[in-house]
Amino acid sequence: MANEKEMQANETPAECTHNCSTCSANCGSKKQSMFEAINPLSMVGKVIGIVSGKGGVGKSTVTANLALTLSNMGYRVGVLDADIYGPSQHKMFGVEDYLPDAVQEDGQDYIVPAVSMDIELMSIGFFIQPNDALMWRGAMATSALKQLLHQTMWGGLDFLLIDMPPGTGDIHLTMISEIKLDGAVIVSTPQQIAVADVVRGVEMFRHEQVNVPVLGIIENMAWFTPKELPDNKYYIFGKGGARAYAEEVGVPFLGDIPIVQSIMEGSESGQPSVGVDAEVERYYREIAQKIVASL
Repeated sequence: MANEKEMQANETPAECTHNCSTCSANCGSKKQSMFEAINPLSMVGKVIGIVSGKGGVGKSTVTANLALTLSNMGYRVGVLDADIYGPSQHKMFGVEDYLPDAVQEDGQDYIVPAVSMDIELMSIGFFIQPNDALMWRGAMATSALKQLLHQTMWGGLDFLLIDMPPGTGDIHLTMISEIKLDGAVIVSTPQQIAVADVVRGVEMFRHEQVNVPVLGIIENMAWFTPKELPDNKYYIFGKGGARAYAEEVGVPFLGDIPIVQSIMEGSESGQPSVGVDAEVERYYREIAQKIVASL
């Protein structure tokens, strides 16, 4: 026998003259169930994907520091670690030992995110052991992502930053189909081998079937300046490749971030560098202000 929820959901109003299962969700004839599940993402203002064409360009580090910068600017911020095979946000925010609680609302189970430095955080890293190898096929990975997306009980957020895996695969397509992304920020390093993969990322979001605004490109690891030679810049990974590409295709260039030791140390210690290094915070604040202005 169907339970009350199923009966409520399937009941057809007396005035309805057609099969509502074939019409849109906003059909005026549909009767809304009083048991309809909460949508946690309804508590989120803007959803921004932080992406990269390839791994190793510092995307996750940029995500963590950008989140803390927005929080320092007075916004309520959450981070969803969607890098299923290589989660790192739980470490970058120093909450590796967090064990998520489950709560029930209207008969549905939801996951309580961690909170670190006033930032709400959800990651697959909370559910696996540090040495576990995630030998998951695409369907299992996307299923896990959907659960994190739809069952995390976010508080009232102004921004949710999603740390996406590198590339343009299953996870990205699932994300695009499951939620509305308000924009994508692409992270690259200056060298041409990295910029070549940025092209694929930009074109994916610009595709007519995707149509997600590309808010801009960040050039990470743009140069290195040793403390003892503050006037010198060493372009270890080349110079200006991401900036040049952004100008070429008409995508906003959000800014460049140099190689700074405190950024590495902050990622390792669970304290994003913008919280302790005013110079790093300045670079990220300029980028964050451009992102906010574009939305």
